[in-house]
Amino acid sequence: MGQKTHPVGFRLGIIKQWNAKWYAGSKTYKDLVKEDVLIRRAIRGRLRDAAIARIEIERSTNQVTVTIHTAKPGVVIGKGGSKVEELRQLLGKTTKKTVKVNIFEIRYPEADANLIAESIAQQLERRVSFRKALKQSVQRAMRSGAKGVRVMVAGRLGGSEMSRREWEREGRVPLHTIRADLDFGRAIAKTTYGTIGVKAWIYKGDVAPVPRAVAANAPGAARPAAPAPAAPLAPAVPAPAAPVPTGGSPA
Repeated sequence: MGQKTHPVGFRLGIIKQWNAKWYAGSKTYKDLVKEDVLIRRAIRGRLRDAAIARIEIERSTNQVTVTIHTAKPGVVIGKGGSKVEELRQLLGKTTKKTVKVNIFEIRYPEADANLIAESIAQQLERRVSFRKALKQSVQRAMRSGAKGVRVMVAGRLGGSEMSRREWEREGRVPLHTIRADLDFGRAIAKTTYGTIGVKAWIYKGDVAPVPRAVAANAPGAARPAAPAPAAPLAPAVPAPAAPVPTGGSPA
């Protein structure tokens, strides 16, 4: 049987980066993880219709930097930046630290896995046919430049008594290739018949991993080649003396 793993977690540190960038000791680690969960929950609960793809959190000594990637920056910013200021104050009360909020716009939301999964989940909640929602999402993602798309839904599809799993795919989706740039997203559709899970994979091409720098004194590091010995200098040879003219009769 195949062992399933998270497509993004499988590539962390190679071609993918963490969404939370900070370090903590064993005493404060659990508190900061809980704080991260509260931050993400507060942002998604307050900006439910802002098409938020991901939230990155970076910490320093007394400051928390929150970066929101969204397809609708106007909804997040609000009129005159009022919503951003309210959000910053709310996060400041939650963390009791100085909070800085950055907003980045996603230019192509049709090629983002999280936004695709959220879009399919919203269509299922509006009782749109799941086959139509899957096919339209795949076609839009391929038109936006993706090299491969796969979407899957699981649950009581169409209100049936027996839950099942249906999926749609187009192009290549190489899950086991580490250098493959794969985007993965999940969402949950809360219907009257129960919850339906949605997953989306998008293949955007291969990425050459950056070679890691190895310290010169690290074990196993290649040692620099010893400089070649200098060639001995050849002894200087004196130039032959000019011939001395001998005496003779004047011309």
